[in-house]
Amino acid sequence: MYSVPFFRRKNSKNLDIDSLHDAKVNELRAALGPLSGRSLQYCTDACLRRYLEARNWNVEKAKKMLEETLQWRSTYKPEQICWHEVADVGKNGLISRADFHDRFGRIVLIMRPGMQKTTAGEGNLRHLVYLVENAILSLPEGQEQMTWLIDFTGWSLNTNVPIKVARDIIYVLQNHYPERLALIALYDPPRIFQAFWKVVSYFVDAKSFHKVQFLYPMRKESEEIMKSYFDAENLPTEFGGKKSLKYDHEEFSRLMAQEDEKTAKFWGFDYKPSNHVSKLHLREEVVPEPLVE
Repeated sequence: MYSVPFFRRKNSKNLDIDSLHDAKVNELRAALGPLSGRSLQYCTDACLRRYLEARNWNVEKAKKMLEETLQWRSTYKPEQICWHEVADVGKNGLISRADFHDRFGRIVLIMRPGMQKTTAGEGNLRHLVYLVENAILSLPEGQEQMTWLIDFTGWSLNTNVPIKVARDIIYVLQNHYPERLALIALYDPPRIFQAFWKVVSYFVDAKSFHKVQFLYPMRKESEEIMKSYFDAENLPTEFGGKKSLKYDHEEFSRLMAQEDEKTAKFWGFDYKPSNHVSKLHLREEVVPEPLVE
């Protein structure tokens, strides 16, 4: 007989928190001042909430963080990176978007650092930024986060990115894409990777750090975490699932070319496919049979 008052108190408390957060969003928007163009388009209420959450709902700190992101976006222009500009970095399947979602409807990015063939830092960063931007625009309505699956097959210190590059990537993800990651699953990493992680984790903030999970096959706790996030029927065998993981660069390039058109439409700029993309499309066309006289 006490259940009704209990739920009323709980709902009332949640409403109070929501009202407080809404007020913080409005306060942050007022503090930012007038915005225009893509900055205005970027700063949705959901966006402001993510920056506030990343800074524990401190308006001044969130404002500083968001203004730094807007400055970065105005110079780096992540939304204008096209697949043909970064495709070569990922031609071996270094990072790709999975053809399945996790149990919460999140986009899944699969990373295979063992496929790393270059230590060109800027190329690695642009390639990752491109795929993160694409994943964000592809998220289902109401979902704001993505999940990363990292397969260490073939990984060694020789294939690893330099610490400086890793630090730059961490900085961009933490400061310009706050609250976008739900889980980073490091699946069966070799012991030597832990030494590398000890160094780079120094640059990882507390919230991001707790989203990184070291998971191993044949360990009950790891298996439970994977089951809670993924359906084994969709999950590649490299992560303890039942599906075969095969990366087809031409097929993925065709998909990304289509995504680039959607991105350009969303942000309002002209998209011009490269010759490489055009050739990929031509391969799909059916060649007519010669006429029989």
